Amino acid sequence: MQDANKGQAAELDGQYLHIGIVQARFNEDITNALAQACIAELEALGVEQIDHVFVPGALEVPLALQAMAERAEYDALIALGCIIRGETYHFELVANESGAGVTRVGLDYHLPIANAILTVENMDQAIARQYEKGRDAARVAVEMATVLEDLSADLAELVDDEEQA
Repeated sequence: MQDANKGQAAELDGQYLHIGIVQARFNEDITNALAQACIAELEALGVEQIDHVFVPGALEVPLALQAMAERAEYDALIALGCIIRGETYHFELVANESGAGVTRVGLDYHLPIANAILTVENMDQAIARQYEKGRDAARVAVEMATVLEDLSADLAELVDDEEQA
């Protein structure tokens, strides 16, 4: 939701993170703007290792994310795309299936994925969201990579404590 109260995250530092981006080419003007804003924000957060791949459309994004996740070298991934409602049911199919696929890859590989595949009614809505959602995706990826790293460290500490007891 545009202009939503998103709360305030702690200071984000992406200096040591490796982030992968999968960008759908369909509605390329919008997805290029999403990518531009996303990459600029990642760089502002200190991320230096960014891999950026392109796929034809939103339905292909989850498969590319899965291939990147299987490499086990990324701290987080980002999905970028734009689905604009048309006159047929195809919009719902693409929006639902791409969203479910992105979520499944994240859960299957225990890897944070920031989903910035816009699902909008018209081009005006896409244009209004392209920069903010690109920046948001970068911030979500860095924050969630940090959260999962902290949780993994806490879990390892608990296991060590139990083994020593």
